Parts: sequence; structure tokens; C-alpha cells
Amino acid sequence: MSEKKIITDSGIEIKQVYDQPVAMTEQPGSFPFTRGVHASMYRDRLWTMRQYAGFSTAEESNKRYHYLLSQGVMGLSVAFDLPTQIGYDSDHAMSEGEVGKVGVAIDSLEDMEILFKGINLQDVSTSMTINATAFILLSFYIALAKKQGADIRKISGTIQNDILKEYAARGTYIYPPAPSMRLITDIFEYCSKEVPKWNTISISGYHIREAGSTAVQELAFTLANGKAYLQAAIAKGLDINVFAPRLSFFFNAHNNLFEEVAKFRAARRMWANITKSLGATDPKAQMLRFHTQTGGSTLTAQQPRNNIVRVSMQALSAVLGGTQSLHTNGYDEALSLPTEEAATIALRTQQIIAFESGATQTADPLAGSYYVESLTNEVEAAAWKLIEKIDVMGGAVKAIEQGFVQDEIARAAYAYNKAIEEGEKIIVGVNKFTSKDAEETPVFKIDDSIRVVQSEKLKALREKRDNSKANECLEKIRQQASTTENLMPAVIEAVENLCTLGEISDVLRSVWGEYKG
Repeated sequence: MSEKKIITDSGIEIKQVYDQPVAMTEQPGSFPFTRGVHASMYRDRLWTMRQYAGFSTAEESNKRYHYLLSQGVMGLSVAFDLPTQIGYDSDHAMSEGEVGKVGVAIDSLEDMEILFKGINLQDVSTSMTINATAFILLSFYIALAKKQGADIRKISGTIQNDILKEYAARGTYIYPPAPSMRLITDIFEYCSKEVPKWNTISISGYHIREAGSTAVQELAFTLANGKAYLQAAIAKGLDINVFAPRLSFFFNAHNNLFEEVAKFRAARRMWANITKSLGATDPKAQMLRFHTQTGGSTLTAQQPRNNIVRVSMQALSAVLGGTQSLHTNGYDEALSLPTEEAATIALRTQQIIAFESGATQTADPLAGSYYVESLTNEVEAAAWKLIEKIDVMGGAVKAIEQGFVQDEIARAAYAYNKAIEEGEKIIVGVNKFTSKDAEETPVFKIDDSIRVVQSEKLKALREKRDNSKANECLEKIRQQASTTENLMPAVIEAVENLCTLGEISDVLRSVWGEYKG
């Protein structure tokens, strides 16, 4: 009797029955960290429960942060609006219609101060999803910490700061690749000396997956980008054993529970071998630590409450796979920014997994499963094949410039959507088990008047600051941009003197130009 061939979205064939693979002798907390970066994993310390939030003005987002902290989140995760992400102040013509829409508008140190009002930065870990302007947002954060009287050597958090995936999958870049990579290595160097607890980059597979990649592509392209950052920092003369421990990763979690667990386990093993091959000898420099967010692109506008189950399944895969930090999406995010109710349910999902599921009671609970061990090996082998192709092209930057990564993601996205349209892949509530009755779901709306509010703040700021000092700071950045001098001290001085995000970005545009994809 012929049996139907079943494959994952990455094209890996699933056998009907699995036999025992090669016996495992590795333990959690030991090289190559397949089974986790800590020997006891969650028995001693749970993952950091984050909720991604940011919308409208700094005042409104601050209210949501205080609410989330009161509900038990352990760390904040900041979403910025599109103008902030691509280096425009809220009063710039290019910002019209976008201020405060997909995140919070941050134009100056004053906005950052309002955003974290009543929150001691030395006591909270903050993740910021920001890339092209990461160096400016980090400077705002450091300047605010200093104003609060914090020891900046003790503040902790993460900036995404992963520009390569912007060229490949997301699009919020400003400058060409070479100066963008320079900014990243400047941050590595500065933070390793001045802000040693800060994670200087979160190398992101999340947006690669959101753009339509498979799990294997997400893994391969993310690690290839990570390898490029390592090589750039080493070329600058930085010690891999010093800067690599502050690198972290950001992965997506989709619906195929076992493939996702295998992806996370393979990622640790692969990164350990990549760092070792580039000279890392400190185990902390070889460890892959990662944040996970549940899959935004898997959420459906149809029957949106089904998304609660999807998010739960995805979150469980991240925990079983050994994540260090987790954000769970609101069930209504296919319709709007999450309401307070949806954000609370998403947080409770993490708390139920943590305290009721039993998944935290032993390290790497799926270890030894014939299926999971075999799938981990197969995911890893398929990812290495893609990385080898990228290496032949000259590395991640060259592969992106040649369009290889973009083309691979586009082909995968087309195949996935075609499978849904033809009914080969079932999405509950979309192409099967549909309902004629539409569900009433409250949506979160952003007021269009926010741009006016932000523009008035900017006008007042420019009137009260010492403009001669501000211009002096901007000129200093302009001059240093043409040298190899580290830009971070000059940018921090500029934001302390109330230079705006757009002004700093424009100075560098005038020196480096803009990248046209």
C-alpha cells in the first residue's frame, strides 16, 4: 500500500515512524549547547516574559508599560513608529500619516524621559526593536539612565540593531551597507567598554520568517547574518571573546511545534560551531541566547479568537526549545494593535505555560525523542547547505546584494500561499471550518492628531535648547562620520544637548547618502 508523503513547510519529509538516532551524550549547559545554554534551564530561572508595546505618544505608551508591569511582565519591549525607525522627526513631511501608528513616536531625549517616567532603568530590562536608528535610541536610553542617576554599567537590555535583515526582508534601512555595518561595530566596541550588560544586537530571523521564509531559511539566513557581524567586528580588531557574549538572537515561532523546537535546538549547535571556527574559546561567546516572538503572519483576521490557540502552541514550542525571552502576540493583531484585554490574555498564556504545564520542570524535555533528535539533525543539515551557498557568494552582505536571499524568501512565500489557496495546507477558519457569521472583535485605534502633538513638542524643544551647542554637536558627528573614530560618544553628547533623532540621521545622510534598494 502506498502511503502519502508528508513534508514540513521547509520541505523535510516526515517519516511514519522514527528509529533511535545516534545516542546523545551531551548535557544541557555544555558545548555545543543543543540542549540549552544552562544546565538546569527553567528550574532555576524562567525566561523573561516580555510584551511588545508602543503606540501613539510616549505618554500613552508609558501608561501601557505601567499596566504590563503591574500584571507581571519581567521586561519591557518597545515598538517604535515608522518615522522613528527610518530617521525622520514627527514634523518631517515624510512622517505624515505614520506618526504613532505602528509604534511610539520618539523624537528626542525628552520623549524618552516621558516614555519611561516612573520606571527605574537600572531595575528593568528593556528590549528595543530598532535597527537603522538603533545607535540613536540607545544613546537616548543611556542619556536617560545617566539623568536618573543609574550606573550605566548595570543597565541591561537589547537593541535589535540588525541591519542586514532590513535589506533582505523588512526595508527600514537608511544608509548603505558599509556605513551601517560601521555603526553596528561602533556600538559593539562602545558597549563592551561602557555598557557591558547591554546586548548590542539581536540578530533577527523573526522578520525573515514574517516575509515568508521557511523555518530552515529563517535559521540559515539569520546565522549567516550573525557570521557577517562577527567577521566585521573581528576585522575592526575587536576580541570575539569580549563582544560575542553580548550578541543575542530573535526568532519566530510558527505552528509546526516539532519543527520549531528542532530549529531552536539546531540554532544553538550551529552557532557554537560558527563562533568556535572564528576563534571563540570562552563558552559564553559560543552560546546562542535568543528571544522568541510568536508568529504575527500566522494570525488570522477570520475567527480571531482561534489565534489564542495558535499563540499558545507557538509559545510552548519556544519554551520546549529553550528560549531566554518570549513575547506572545495578542489574538487581535491581524486587525489592529492589541487591546489591553488581548495583551493580558497573551501574557497569561506565558504564565500558564510557566506555572501549570510542567514544561519548565526539566531541561530540554523533548531530548531523546527519536522524532525530535532526527528532525533537529535534518533541519541543521538543510540550513548548513544554504549557508555554504552564501559563503561561496562571499558572505551574507554579498548574498543580499545579489538578491539571493530575497529570491529564496519570495519563492518560499509563493509556495506557502499557493498551498493554502489550493487547499493543500489547511488554515482553520480561513480555507476550512469557515463560518458565515463574522465575529465582533473590538479594535484599538490611533488618533491622527498625534503628529500635531509631536510637532508642537519639537517646536518647543528647539526654542528652549541651546541651539548653538546643538549645532556644534551635529557638526562634530558630521566630521567624525568621515573618520574611523567611534561615533557613540558624539551621538550621546548630541542627544544630551537635545539634538533630535531626525537631525542626527540627516547629518549622516549628508555624509553617507541613502541606500536605494
